[in-house]
Amino acid sequence: MAASMSKLLTPPRSHAASTSRRCLPPRALVPSFSRSPPGRRLEPPPQSLWPSRRFAASCASADHAGATGLAGAAAEERDGLPFVRLSSDILRTELGLLKDDAHTAASSLLTTPPVLRKGGGDEDRLLGETPAYPAAMNALYAACLAGNVTEQLWNFTWPAAMATLHPSLLPVAVLGFFTKLVVFAAGPLIGDLMSSLPRIPAYRSLTVIQSAAHLLSAAMITYAFALPRASTAPALLLQPWFAVLVASTAVDRLSCVSLGVIAERDLVVQLAGAGRPIALAQANATLSRVDLLCETAGASILAVLLSRNDPLTCIRLSCAISLCALPLLFFLGGAMNHLADRIFDHSTSCPVELSEHGSPCCDTAFRIGRKVEESLATIRRGWSEYIRQPVLPASLAYVLVCFNVALAPGALMTTFLIHHGVSASVLGAFGGSSALVGILATFMTPNLVKELSILKAGAAGLIAQSVLLGAAVLVYLSGPISRRGGALFAFLALIVASRLGHMAYSVIGLQVVQTGNPIGKAKLIGATEIAVASLAELAMMAVAVVARDAAHFGFLATLSAASVAAAACLFCAWLANPSDELRRLFPC
Repeated sequence: MAASMSKLLTPPRSHAASTSRRCLPPRALVPSFSRSPPGRRLEPPPQSLWPSRRFAASCASADHAGATGLAGAAAEERDGLPFVRLSSDILRTELGLLKDDAHTAASSLLTTPPVLRKGGGDEDRLLGETPAYPAAMNALYAACLAGNVTEQLWNFTWPAAMATLHPSLLPVAVLGFFTKLVVFAAGPLIGDLMSSLPRIPAYRSLTVIQSAAHLLSAAMITYAFALPRASTAPALLLQPWFAVLVASTAVDRLSCVSLGVIAERDLVVQLAGAGRPIALAQANATLSRVDLLCETAGASILAVLLSRNDPLTCIRLSCAISLCALPLLFFLGGAMNHLADRIFDHSTSCPVELSEHGSPCCDTAFRIGRKVEESLATIRRGWSEYIRQPVLPASLAYVLVCFNVALAPGALMTTFLIHHGVSASVLGAFGGSSALVGILATFMTPNLVKELSILKAGAAGLIAQSVLLGAAVLVYLSGPISRRGGALFAFLALIVASRLGHMAYSVIGLQVVQTGNPIGKAKLIGATEIAVASLAELAMMAVAVVARDAAHFGFLATLSAASVAAAACLFCAWLANPSDELRRLFPC
């Protein structure tokens, strides 16, 4: 009986016993009970035969040698209730896990904007129209206003100065060609680079780089005005200052594209909030209005400055305005992050590259090789994601619209009008009215979308633009417009009216691309789309370089109108044969 009782009290060697939190005394200390005679009460064994109240036993080491966390357990009896004292390693591990969970939860609360809950009530509809961070969104509008004013003023000023330096389209065409080439080559890398950098420091750095590029370009143009004028365009292109001007203009354009990617593909999406398409659409429309308002201001300011001063003075005033706007951009960037609960402080950081022995890699050649490989891989991934996006035809239609570099307010049109003796007031009125019509289009687009749906509204905008530009080309080819004042104004009026369809599709196409691509790929695909659009503009600038003389402007105008017509045909064909993915993204 004693043997059987001892066997029953022996702890079983199983995993269940090791996890039961009970530590039985060793087998040698278990008392044996003898059979008592009938009628006699069973007496307990003496206290000396029981184990001491304090004992050390490793429950895990007897059953499972790998569990080193339970180094020892001490049981004490206090007021008749035993308690278990766990190892300090276990407590330290548990507390560490709790801290990690708390930190992860806090980070997710900081980085995740409020999400609209599903429902059909008036409250949900009102929330869907309200951005997640309204005050921060207003700061973004102000920053875009301050930055775009200086950019648009510079974009109108430097072509006027270059047209004064040489009576040909070639210098402006060469500058545009190399600028588009740089953007095309580095476009896919911009989105990946912007994703790996903190948003606000990157935004501030790009504003400084853009202002420095403006100053350097202005210094080169000022230096060119002090030199004897070159009689031929090739002689001007071989000057050292022109090479520096090409480089600074390319840097200026690249920083401008980077700022656009940050604002339109990242900041506005996060500030609008997840699941708020109406708020995102309103924010996109407001950004377009801000851009067009700045274009109007730039053209109007240029018209006033050119009517009273020479182009060199206009260049200097443009640089002064750019320097004055720089501190304001710094302040608005920080205010936007502060009003958005500092959600832009969190970004993916690049890990430290280690060598085979685990130490930081110091081989410069190795690091450069890795960077080149990563850059090429990023370019390949950007093109692959761009081609595989479900709304590719809408993006390609936008690219075809970008072929229109002649029949739009820009460097070539400004140079063309100056060479035809157009006054500064007419030049400013043309640029300002084009921007005002674009602003009108942003207000008409929501009503157009409600009547036709978003995709049909985009098709209507492309068709209207192609018809008006075709009419403008017919007016230009009917005879020399410089000798007929009525024909010149009709030509410019048709181009201004075409901006109505152009801006309508710009707003709609941007939202179509934003809706069709996930947020994690938005910046990469958006930067690649800009690169493809730059390729289109690059091809047209190459044609302008070959054409050289302003007398061949009709050929450039015909190609521009034909590209917009091709964009309308492509978009309409896409809508005529919708895929299942298109029906899922746009049920209406």
